[in-house]
Amino acid sequence: MDAAQGAARGTALVAHPHPLFGGSLDNKVAQTLARSLAELGYVAWRPNFRGVGASEGRHDEGRGEVADLAAVLAHARAGASIADAVVLAGFSFGAAMQTLLAEQLRAQGRPAARMVLVGIAVNHFTLPAVPADSLLIHGERDETVPLAAVLDWARPHELPVIVLPGADHFFHGRLHLLRTIVQKNWGV
Repeated sequence: MDAAQGAARGTALVAHPHPLFGGSLDNKVAQTLARSLAELGYVAWRPNFRGVGASEGRHDEGRGEVADLAAVLAHARAGASIADAVVLAGFSFGAAMQTLLAEQLRAQGRPAARMVLVGIAVNHFTLPAVPADSLLIHGERDETVPLAAVLDWARPHELPVIVLPGADHFFHGRLHLLRTIVQKNWGV
């Protein structure tokens, strides 16, 4: 967990990339998202999905992973003020799982205040629409999730996508720019 800098304004839940391909809470993009959100005043929770690190269980093709995120969020909310804003953030597989969690939260009448989706794995899952103020960031040279696939997903929902020129899927050498994009586009 990354503590909020200054007075906490809410809770951020950050989801890592695909667990079967080395994704964990230590992923540099997930760490960058968590630290950026902590700097913006959010307590940033960055759990491992089931079967990663010391976590129990096995990969569940997204079903159990969304349940894992919901459980961590419930735990985080138990220690927070009911009025605290919730931010859902994720990278690749984690971003896709966050869209599914956001859909559940909306159905429960407790929607997330904001979403940050980086390198979202739209080519591997059927994903619901996300709120219009969601921050979508993608690398121009992403070889894992082609930019064209993200634009095809975003277009019918009229979602802007911030494209980081020259960035690959893992934002090698561009993490400082990813941090800057999150912070400058927060609307604070």
